Amino acid sequence: MTSPHTPVDTPERVALRAAVSSFAKGHAPGGPQERDSARQLWAEAGKLGYLGVNLPEEYGGGGGGIGELSIVLEELGAAGCPLLMLIVSPAICGTVIARFGTAEQKERWLPGLADGSLTMAFGITEPDAGSNSHRITTTARREDDGGWILNGRKVFISGVDIADATLIVGRTEDARTGKLKPCLFIVPRQAHGFSYHHIPMELAAAEKQFEVVLDDVRLPADALVGDEDAGLLQLFAGLNPERIMTAAFALGMGRYALDKAVDYARTRQVWKEPIGAHQAIAHPLAQSHIELELARLMMAKAAYLYDTGDDAGAGEAANMAKYAAGEATVRAVDQAVHTLGGNGLTAEYGLARLITAARVARIAPVSREMILNYVSHQTLGLPKSY
Repeated sequence: MTSPHTPVDTPERVALRAAVSSFAKGHAPGGPQERDSARQLWAEAGKLGYLGVNLPEEYGGGGGGIGELSIVLEELGAAGCPLLMLIVSPAICGTVIARFGTAEQKERWLPGLADGSLTMAFGITEPDAGSNSHRITTTARREDDGGWILNGRKVFISGVDIADATLIVGRTEDARTGKLKPCLFIVPRQAHGFSYHHIPMELAAAEKQFEVVLDDVRLPADALVGDEDAGLLQLFAGLNPERIMTAAFALGMGRYALDKAVDYARTRQVWKEPIGAHQAIAHPLAQSHIELELARLMMAKAAYLYDTGDDAGAGEAANMAKYAAGEATVRAVDQAVHTLGGNGLTAEYGLARLITAARVARIAPVSREMILNYVSHQTLGLPKSY
């Protein structure tokens, strides 16, 4: 297939894509049984500087942006070994701390997030809030000494068991007017009152999902990231990269599945010609390729807008990119499995495990329906139904 370059790829990005692709192809495709392999891949990628390409150079990063980090995740996924925590640790948490953290917070966390020696999870989703972040009930109460006490629950939090800390989204206890006033707190894994419980998932992934409970978690004043009264701005500084990186995660998965299907269609011969000669096989694969390429262009646009400081424009584009990549990937995986027939469900080809994984790109971190809601009322100006 053609090179996955986009019009905004600089020579440095072209070189980065080629280097990550070469590096990733030396590792086995990932799955739950390869959890140790995923940790090794994380460590090696950190040593090579791939995990922190978006973080400031003065803190050990590459000085690039989400555009560069999305390339890393996409190419890892295209080789069959995506790292889900790339979305969380450097993209969300690293970005928020780099933009809004104190000098001490940056010194404490960014070098480790950049080289992979430290990881950070992100906690926003709650069991009774779903997609309505205005219903977040995790509260932060300020103590007389300036510290904080956190109480609440979070669900579907990736990688808490391996993360050194979790960036928790809460709200100040006196902000109960219905208007969201989020605040972001760094909560160490060993903090008293912080506990987590594994959520069993029928999902083939090295990273596990957890419910997090905060029971009178006491934090020092400097656990707060940024300004208490500017939480919404700070929150979306992390959520836009999350959507862009989820698109990259999906695109890598879709490319991996499509490559497997195309290779099979070229060589699988039942009649006198390989099955790829038949339009019933060839056309759906071509359509998937087109859809993945279109989604990549929207992802590149979103990353460009975000990295150049257009947060409003990036919000729209990031949602569109995540939607397009999720839809394209689900169809690409489905068509890949269908192309291989019974072989598509065998462990040998590694496609069946992607059937469930591909759905994640439609559901998380925001559902396709909520993105359609966003576009209908934010972009098209239609009235809200909620």
